[in-house]
Amino acid sequence: MSTFKYFLSIAFLLFVAAGCKKEVNDDVSFAQTGNAPDQLSALFEITQDNTGMVTITPNGAGAISYDVYFGDNASTTFVKVAAGKNVTHKYAEGVYNVKLVGHAINGKTAEATKQLTVAFRAPENLEFTVTVDPANSMKVSVTAKALYETNFKVYYGDVPNEVPVSFIEGDVLTHTYATVGTYQVKVVAFSGGAATTELIKPITIVNPVLLPITFESSTVVYGFSNFGGGNVTVVNNPQSNGINTSTRVGRMVKSADQVYGGSLITLGSPIDFSANKVFRMKVFSPRVGAKVLLKVENLTNGAVSFEKEVSTTVANTWEDLAFDYSAINTSNAYHKVVLIFDNGTMGDGSANFTFLFDDIRLTNVLPSALLTLPVTFDNPNVIYGTTDFGGNVTVDATDPLSATNKVKKTTKPNGAQTWAGTTLGQLATALPFSATATQMSVRVYSPAAGLPVLLKVEDKANNARSVETIAMTTVANAWETLVFNFANNSAGTQALNLSFTYNVVNIFFDFNTAGNGKVFYWDDVTFVAPAPATLSLPLTFESATLNYTFTNFDGGVTTVIANPQSGGINTSTKVARMVKNAGQTWGGSLIALDNPINFSTQKTFKMKVFSPRVGAKVLLKVENLTNSTISFEKEVTTTVANGWEELTFDYSAIPVANSYQKIVLIFDNGTMGNGSANFTFLFDDITLN
Repeated sequence: MSTFKYFLSIAFLLFVAAGCKKEVNDDVSFAQTGNAPDQLSALFEITQDNTGMVTITPNGAGAISYDVYFGDNASTTFVKVAAGKNVTHKYAEGVYNVKLVGHAINGKTAEATKQLTVAFRAPENLEFTVTVDPANSMKVSVTAKALYETNFKVYYGDVPNEVPVSFIEGDVLTHTYATVGTYQVKVVAFSGGAATTELIKPITIVNPVLLPITFESSTVVYGFSNFGGGNVTVVNNPQSNGINTSTRVGRMVKSADQVYGGSLITLGSPIDFSANKVFRMKVFSPRVGAKVLLKVENLTNGAVSFEKEVSTTVANTWEDLAFDYSAINTSNAYHKVVLIFDNGTMGDGSANFTFLFDDIRLTNVLPSALLTLPVTFDNPNVIYGTTDFGGNVTVDATDPLSATNKVKKTTKPNGAQTWAGTTLGQLATALPFSATATQMSVRVYSPAAGLPVLLKVEDKANNARSVETIAMTTVANAWETLVFNFANNSAGTQALNLSFTYNVVNIFFDFNTAGNGKVFYWDDVTFVAPAPATLSLPLTFESATLNYTFTNFDGGVTTVIANPQSGGINTSTKVARMVKNAGQTWGGSLIALDNPINFSTQKTFKMKVFSPRVGAKVLLKVENLTNSTISFEKEVTTTVANGWEELTFDYSAIPVANSYQKIVLIFDNGTMGNGSANFTFLFDDITLN
């Protein structure tokens, strides 16, 4: 108001001067004698968004402008503000001395300092969510929102002296807890300064028990509820071998209380029986014939249930039991798995009532009760169980040359015994050994040639009844079929006994050598059936089905008879008898074989002969089946009279490019026979060596 009056006074004087005589008047002393600005002040308006923006409007008497010093730094700079105007400036939270310098029209100044307090508003309506990841029960996500916040910090509550993680509204933070438990999650909302708002929410981290139950997770709490004397604990695997080398297993001790003593575990979600309806569980039982009941129940109604019971078939060995749930009512919900060992029998807490179990899982595979040959490892409905011993490690694998072919892979690691081996599951029927069927074969992929592979068969009920033999690998890193002839008994143990039952097969790779890490693949374990009977070498005359038909010529007559001279080197039942009658000096007999003779590696004939005299000549000749001019022959002389001896015919010079399928015998070639005892000869066991 005083400024306004001042301007009116000036205007009036000018008006008076204009109305008078025009004169030059340079006297401005009146302006020099006016007052300095007075009553300086300022209006501070702080925005309510925690940005620190302040509007400063200076006021004062007699001031036409102001210098505004904001007071938030050491700078001497200012902002010039005209009277009636304002200026904005962003402050951090704090207390500031704002200096005002007012300027009057006469140049006089005045100053004042006003205190400005910038205090940010605390965030309001803080809310945050902490959500467990459906795919990982140990992982959570956090989001937050609030009014007047600039950012947030989150404390997950799982470590001491935790360093919080900062984020802003709209961010999604994730965190994975190391262990299960209940944690206090704290989110702090920050404004532009010291004012904060915080909120704490508990989050419970559970790793639910779900199928398969393997006992290997460090975050899953395998909480069994025991009843009636059953007591389950999770322990380090005390029997890490065979089909179960896992680290942790369940152990059930059944003590005296109730005959139905057992234990149950509740799963985190209902069991899905839509596709798979066969439970499998590995069990280590102290005895054969122990009953194992596996039952499922509804979460709240135990009457809604289904159960199956099977019996153990081995003692002190892991086996994979199967429980057929194909008849279960899938419209019901089942959350609980109940286990009862030897239901109906009171336990006593001893080793006889201590069972191990592991790998409870739902499959669609029902095993065949016993294996049948050939064992190919390819049938998805057969569990091809193997049991290792001596340090061997055998696992299911795929053919190194064909990913579609399933095989077994056996490693003989460092430290494995020289006798380390692997047992194949029991066969459904005994191996059909006979006098003419004594062989088995196994396809083997070996890391080196020249390694001994021993195959042993035994009686499941009496493993003292066994026989074994060895075959050598001949190639490296390639498949070959090894044939094991148990009649040869090359391992030097007891001989094949056709009266025994052999229904278990054991294989030993790199036998008699300590483990050194070699890896073998194997497949197609089978029995080698005897080849169809053919007339071929050796000629023993013992077969009841072969027709030993000789073609006689020029006085020679051969027949197969009971051995009239059983003794010495020939006690066989049947022999051939040649009677040389009068006809031609070359009178004899021949027999045609079903296939050509193989002279590729063997070129020495042997034949047992019983001659009436010393010095009788014996000619053994081979001929082509259709062209008798293609032939080779050797003649030797008897050295024993009226006794069996084995004659040798050296065929090393025979042209092997020719085909020979007939065997011709002539006794005393060049001498006419007379059909008497002096021209009667016995012969047997014509072999090629």
